[in-house]
Amino acid sequence: MSLQTIGRTYVDQVSQNQAIMGAARDRNWYAVYTVPQHEKSALKHLDMREIESFLPTYETVRVWKNRQRMKLILPLFPSYLFVHINFTERVKVLQSPGVLQIVGNGKENAALRDSEIEFLRSDFCRQRVEPYRDFVIGEKVRIKSGVMQGLQGTLVRKSNSMRFVLTLELINQHAAIEVNAEDLESMAA
Repeated sequence: MSLQTIGRTYVDQVSQNQAIMGAARDRNWYAVYTVPQHEKSALKHLDMREIESFLPTYETVRVWKNRQRMKLILPLFPSYLFVHINFTERVKVLQSPGVLQIVGNGKENAALRDSEIEFLRSDFCRQRVEPYRDFVIGEKVRIKSGVMQGLQGTLVRKSNSMRFVLTLELINQHAAIEVNAEDLESMAA
């Protein structure tokens, strides 16, 4: 083997190593949309593929029909988790079972700021974070408890109070009722 061939081989190896190191520096955090209720499974598959990933969770206590209390650990953002990847690792993420897409604007993936992920990973956040679901005015909602349980309608706001508008489509008439946000659930869910 000539000295020139050895030199080229060495230069090729150095440039490959530099490309790998550069790719590691070019990693960004991205949100990944998963199959609903499969966030933990998708996280395991990403871990098996050696993809750095993160699923923010929170603790809650649920009461079952038999009045038994159960502590649950649930995803903070249902159907979403986060991955720390470079451009070339996208394929590994998208081929993982349970992953539907990397969140973006259709043309490119939208990277998150490192500070946002650092906050979600902090001990402070883990102890005090809980999901927040504010209903959007005009959203289709269902009453989930009380005398009016099961009624479906539209959410409106009047004088700083939430109002549930029941629409009788057959006669095209409406009635508004004041409700508490905790008694409602989104029809999209």
